[in-house]
Parts: sequence; C-alpha cells; structure tokens
Amino acid sequence: MTNPPQEQHVHQLTYGDIKAAADRIAGHIRPVTLARLDEGAIRAGHRDPLDKRPEQPWAVWLALEFMQHTGSFKARGAQNFIRAHRDAGTLPDAGVTIASGGNAGLACAWAAQRQGVRATVFLPETAPEVKTAKLSSYGADVRLVGQEYAEALAACEAFAAASGALTSHAYDHPLIAAGAGTLMEEIHQHIPDLDTVVVAVGGGGLFAGVATAAQQHGIRTVAVEPEDCRALHAALRSGHPVDVSVNSIAADSLGARRTSAMALHAAQQDRVTPVLVSDDEIINARQALWNHHRIAVEHGAATALAALLATDRHTPDGDVTDRHRLPSRSYRPANGEKVCVVLCGANTDASTLTHS
Repeated sequence: MTNPPQEQHVHQLTYGDIKAAADRIAGHIRPVTLARLDEGAIRAGHRDPLDKRPEQPWAVWLALEFMQHTGSFKARGAQNFIRAHRDAGTLPDAGVTIASGGNAGLACAWAAQRQGVRATVFLPETAPEVKTAKLSSYGADVRLVGQEYAEALAACEAFAAASGALTSHAYDHPLIAAGAGTLMEEIHQHIPDLDTVVVAVGGGGLFAGVATAAQQHGIRTVAVEPEDCRALHAALRSGHPVDVSVNSIAADSLGARRTSAMALHAAQQDRVTPVLVSDDEIINARQALWNHHRIAVEHGAATALAALLATDRHTPDGDVTDRHRLPSRSYRPANGEKVCVVLCGANTDASTLTHS
C-alpha cells in the first residue's frame, strides 16, 4: 500500500503579497491594456430559468498582456523576484539562474539586465527559436537541455548548486506568482464590477496570482488547460501535485509536468471553474484572433480564449469535488456577465497563422 505524500509547509500566496509586489514593480512594467470585444463575438450561455432579471447584454474584454515587456506577463514576476532580492541584499555575484519553457527565461534575463545582474537560462531544446534568440539579445547565457521542462530544471538546479547562483523559477515561487497577480489588480482597476477572469494554466504561477487577487475582489476565475497539458486538473483529482505527461500544441508555454502547491490551493477555493480545451480549439482561437483582430499570440495565450469559443461540451453540475474531477469543456457568459480574457503572451512564429 502506498502512503500518501507527506505534507510539507508551503507558502500560501496572500493578497498582501500581491499588493507588496504591485508597490515594488510600479513604474517598472507596462500597465495592461484592455480591449472590449464587439457584441456577438462570443456566444452567451443558456439563460438560467431562475434568473428573473431583465435580459442584459454580457461584455467581454481582452487583457492585452502580450504587450508587456518581453512579450508576456512573466515580466511582472521576474521584476518582483529580482527587485525583492536586491532590496534584501541577497543577490549573489553569480547572478540568477532559471529553467524555463521560454517566456519566464526571457523575463528573468530582461529583469536581470535592468538590474545589472548576470542571468543563466536553461530551457528545453523544443523552445521556439524566436525565444532563444531574444534571450541572447538580453545578454543571458542560454543553455538548451532535454525535451521537457523537467530536464531543463534538473540542469538548472545542478548549475545553481555548483555556482551559487540564485535560482528563480518559471512559476513555483511566491514572489513570481505575486508579481503575476498584479495583473488582476490592474484589470480590477479598469473594470471594478468585473464578474469573471479567464486565464490559461501551465505550471500555475499566473493562475495562482490572478485567482488570489480575484478572490479578494469576489471575482470568479476560469482556469483553462489544454487536454494534454492538464497538471492542475490532475492535482485536483489527486488532492496534491502529481507529474503528468505533456503533449499539446501549447506545450512550449503551458507544458509544465507538475503544477505548484500554490496553484492547487488557489484552485481549491470558491469561485474557481476549471476548463479543458482541445488542441484544435486552441488553434482555432489563435486563428480567430488573427482573422478578426490582427492579433498574433502564442498558443498558450489562445488557450484562455478557446474556452469561450469552444463547442459546448459541459459536464453535469455537481458539488465542488465533482466539478474539479469533471471540468467543463467550454465557458459561456451568463446574463449580464462581465468577463475579461487574459492574452498572456505573444512570443510566437506568426508565419504559422493562415494569412488572409
């Protein structure tokens, strides 16, 4: 009989962590831009027969976070991580090191360059060339190892042990997640009466930060994963983070084999709705952004929008545990609902889009 994993102390992200991060990185990142979609661009859900309110139009905004420094939300967490250690006097001469599927490495290298700190970045050999070239432009020492994130992480840990470099993380660190959560604060400032925020989930840093801030403001978080990169869903089923296989068109940015304990804790709270989408739905959402808005994002960013564009394949309603075990396959705004979809990154090869 297998014993359950021993419980370990995990820093549970708090709203105070996010507020501190917002103060720390103010003036060092680009405030998010929001764009409202035309009415009718997203199909609404079926009317709740118990909802006696007059018919009200729903509204959907896109959070254009791909316009952030380095092309993704990761710049927020990287700035927070390095600035916090700089303020504490804990940045070693060997600098910082990170294992990343690409975007976190870009952000770490950029933030390190801004602070005059050395950066050594490990990432899988599957990372797009556009990301590795950009890493080099930020002055990072780029090292490609293995086919999956876990292999790059092992090499990064060995380097840190040998050199004394400070190890950052692509998603599993409270300073990284808190930095990501500042995005939700900005969205809330733009739309104080927002009902729902929709985010793609890989390892869970963005999700943990956004969901923690959203919870503070009474906002629902829709956590969207590719069907074949479902680390958060697997953790919800098991009750603790577990390794999963990774095989998705969005794996270069959402391909973490294991979610963070912070993300799992956030997902177990109220006002969180998990959704799984197929690769075809992700590809279609990415193409739709280009066709209708001339926005070119990476597949990981399109994953969030895919939940609103996907074919209705809802699972039966149930209690919280059932909903975690049987996630929805799409999300539809309700009567009068205000929704914001986070487009989190655009480090992609635009030539893979069908141009028309």
